[in-house]
Amino acid sequence: MAPDDTAGNAREGASLTSTGSPSQDLAPLPAGVEPAWLARTGRFVNPLPLTNTLGVADDAQAAKLFLRERASHSPHTLRAYVSELRRLAAWCRREGLGPFSDLTRQDLIAYRDALQAPRQDATGAVTRAAPASVSRALAAISSLFAWWHRVGYLTVNPAEGLAAGRRARMTWTPVRFLSAAALTHCDAVAASDAPAGVPPVLWLRRRAIWTLYRYGGVRLAELVWHEELALPHVEVDDARQWTLHVLGKGNRLRAIPLPTACLPALRAYRRAVGLLEDPPAEERLPLIHSERGRALGASGLYDEVRALFALAPARVPAADRAMRAALERASTHWLRHGYARTLVVDHGVPLPVAQALLGHASVQTTAAYARTGQAEARAFVEGSFRSR
Repeated sequence: MAPDDTAGNAREGASLTSTGSPSQDLAPLPAGVEPAWLARTGRFVNPLPLTNTLGVADDAQAAKLFLRERASHSPHTLRAYVSELRRLAAWCRREGLGPFSDLTRQDLIAYRDALQAPRQDATGAVTRAAPASVSRALAAISSLFAWWHRVGYLTVNPAEGLAAGRRARMTWTPVRFLSAAALTHCDAVAASDAPAGVPPVLWLRRRAIWTLYRYGGVRLAELVWHEELALPHVEVDDARQWTLHVLGKGNRLRAIPLPTACLPALRAYRRAVGLLEDPPAEERLPLIHSERGRALGASGLYDEVRALFALAPARVPAADRAMRAALERASTHWLRHGYARTLVVDHGVPLPVAQALLGHASVQTTAAYARTGQAEARAFVEGSFRSR
């Protein structure tokens, strides 16, 4: 039986406190799976207190500790993990299996097969999950079992090799791109006057948010303000050039030079809210504010970018259906993919440099943007060996 797709929405599910940590009542369970199902132990739980360093009595508590550990990455990562654990729990419940610590390697292989199996939608069309989606799901499950085994909660790791980590990274190819023409079109929309009903200062804010995601290549959560760390923040040098400092995945700090072309939009927003055009070195303020003067959270940032994407299709010629459809689906992460592709493909930035700018843990992830189709490969070859 195929896993429940409704549990796979990474923007839903996890209950978070303001600090980004899991709340006390968080349980990775979908609707229809009672808490008692997870609040028990399976055959592979380590009964020896000396080597079981978690010191918890069941899978529910062990899962909460795992999620708390993963919360250090980002709220987005935490939500993604919760969604995948919910999907596995729903599948286990339907198959009469579980809890998690009772699953064998064969059980997990069966789950992997279910993720990859074709399924029929409401219209009768047969579809398969994208390989990248399957890889992400298996990586989350493998991470849970690997962590449980590492801290001594499990005596074995039945998910060892399940995600085929290196192979999955090597075969992953980003597909959520906007064409250069679509990005240029959105830039023009952002640079235009405020639409009717949108106050000028809010339009300048939306333009500034668009600019940071478009020209900074950051993840959604990396523009969320951290009061304790005063991040993200901007450093301005003597030439009035800006460098954006953010906290990325794994609590890794990253410095991103912002191109001069994007600075007018950011300075216009700062003037509109009564700040100096260039942030002074001692400034400890959020880059983007809500209407009430507070820092704008992840959902507010996402909604602002989506609002601009929502305006763009109406200004695309009716004949260009492909661009209109892409703009209707696009999100902040599409801008990150576009930033990466601009660096790696369009301008041939060395992979280690692009990796540092994007904050990728593995250069293999960065290299995925350099993969091309046959038509692009032929164009490169023809351009390299011109006829005499």
